[in-house]
Amino acid sequence: MSDRPVAVKLPKILLTRHWPAPVMAALHRRYDVVAAATDGPMSAADIGQAMGEFDAICPTVTDVINAATLATPGARVRIVANYGAGVEHIDLEMARRCGVVVTNTPDVLSDATAQLAILLMLMACRRAGEGERQLRAGGWTGWSPTHMLGSSPNGKLLGLVGFGRIAQAMAQMARAAFGMRIAYHSRSQCENLPADLAQNAVYHDSLDALLAEADVVSLHCPGGDETYHLIDSVRLKRMKCSAVLVNTARGTVIDSIALAAALREGTIAAAALDVYEGEPNVPQELIALDNAVLLPHLGSATQETRIAMGMRVVANLDRFFAGEEPDDRVA
Repeated sequence: MSDRPVAVKLPKILLTRHWPAPVMAALHRRYDVVAAATDGPMSAADIGQAMGEFDAICPTVTDVINAATLATPGARVRIVANYGAGVEHIDLEMARRCGVVVTNTPDVLSDATAQLAILLMLMACRRAGEGERQLRAGGWTGWSPTHMLGSSPNGKLLGLVGFGRIAQAMAQMARAAFGMRIAYHSRSQCENLPADLAQNAVYHDSLDALLAEADVVSLHCPGGDETYHLIDSVRLKRMKCSAVLVNTARGTVIDSIALAAALREGTIAAAALDVYEGEPNVPQELIALDNAVLLPHLGSATQETRIAMGMRVVANLDRFFAGEEPDDRVA
């Protein structure tokens, strides 16, 4: 008999994008890992082909895993371990029918995204993006008592559409830093809130009522058919003319052309966006506006958060391939 050790065949994992180095190192120690050649969204055809070649696919929000992909004949993939909390780009019902497990990465990106929502709010309220562009273009002529006056968030009403982890984190930051009053709208009134929010966050069962009262409206609802263009021309007109709209949720929640018109016409004062419908394409109508703050989907973009997200994926894969239930299973 040979004393040669038997080679262990590792599960084959596809990463659709390039991940932070510490996460890549952890994955390579455990699995047979292949990263997509280009750091961009994979085509439906390439993902469909991968379904028959890999044991797991690890997509991001830019990679659509639809019903046809999941039902690929001869599919080998047994788990879709998503890098991110949102899973609107994955057909969860079809995944269940096909016996494919789906996981995500909740919790670890809440603070980072809430911080960015606060940053967007401040940039819009204080006209920071407009001011930087003016200075860099050589248009600043010096200090003046009436130059580029913005507004303070202190004591203002922050209206949150959706009240999950990110929205709650933003609410706590806004209360602590600026003494903002908090109101929210969601499908139902939230229970088991942190004590400060349970006492101070006012629930609105009507979105329209919330929009009419809020000085800052921040969107934290999921994407999908139910929230497609939730903020349209009609709802923009319900907002205060001094209001600021912030979006770190999904680009499809806002009708961007209607928003551009509302900003041009002074229906609302400003908007600050980190996500876009059809990104990375951003409507020129928005780019042309000084009262639109536009960031390139930076919500979770800190080294600490992106590494933590990746390690959450690693933990989900480890449990799945050990025959255990992944902690973050959504389908």
